[in-house]
Amino acid sequence: MKKTDRLLAIVLELQRKDVLRAEDLAAIFETSVRTIYRDIQALSESGVPIVGAPGIGYSLMEGYFLPPVSFNVEEAVALLIGTDFVEQKFDTEYGSKAQTSRRKIEAILPESIRREASRVRTTIRLFAGRKEVDHREKNYLEKLRFAILEKQKVRFGYSKRMPEADGNRQSVRVVAPYGLVLMHGSWVLIGQCELRQQLRHFRLSRMDELTVLEDRFEHPVDFNLQDYKQIDDRHVYVRIIAHPHIADKVKEAKNFYMETMEEHADGLHVLFRVRQPEELLQWILGWGADMVVLEPEILRKRVRAEVEKMLKCY
Repeated sequence: MKKTDRLLAIVLELQRKDVLRAEDLAAIFETSVRTIYRDIQALSESGVPIVGAPGIGYSLMEGYFLPPVSFNVEEAVALLIGTDFVEQKFDTEYGSKAQTSRRKIEAILPESIRREASRVRTTIRLFAGRKEVDHREKNYLEKLRFAILEKQKVRFGYSKRMPEADGNRQSVRVVAPYGLVLMHGSWVLIGQCELRQQLRHFRLSRMDELTVLEDRFEHPVDFNLQDYKQIDDRHVYVRIIAHPHIADKVKEAKNFYMETMEEHADGLHVLFRVRQPEELLQWILGWGADMVVLEPEILRKRVRAEVEKMLKCY
């Protein structure tokens, strides 16, 4: 950390805490106590009103606030929860910056607002959805951020969800990366695929052996990630009926492909829109006999064939 950045950070830490010892500050900024002594002297000479007591520590003179920024409780909570989200869902570098940002935000809050914001935050929790952190995915996220900013192509192995006509799901892709989107809890890369010669989407969780290449690309002038909308190519409709006693569970499942739901005496009628009927196969089988496919007939036959294969295993 540069000295100027550390000096500002020390002031923010002193605003956040009533009293801090030189040893505490040295631990926070991973430097020596002697360096902290010099930093405190530099701050005092520049006019920052720091009060020091031997054996106790340092504190800021009451009423000194830097910078002149104010938030109400709701704004403070929104910002602090935002740092929680970034720490959980972004890569290591941004996760670390989120922690630093959180400390800075807390430091500039008046004591009354900080105390109330802390109380409100105890009633709200951002849950990432899974206990284990996918370190590989976070590493890929960091690499892809770099490649996008530096306009360098990337190469990676990719596993498609649905196999090709020959049954193969694996391929190697070279992509000009344009942007990253957090979609339904999963990070997705949007970029120009050289294999398909199209703008395609790639889940980071399905990537393998990601490499940033030396080859550079020009970002298309007509592409804006904030305005971008994926071409909707889901033209196949699937209708199912779910037994009444699982209707509430099906509603909670909120499958991505769901279009409409209607309550009837015989159960919950659900309409899906997909690219291929097989995209719903595993999901439908997971509900067992409590869910029946009404159409298309090709999916009904596919479910029946899968059930027959399962019977042979038992």
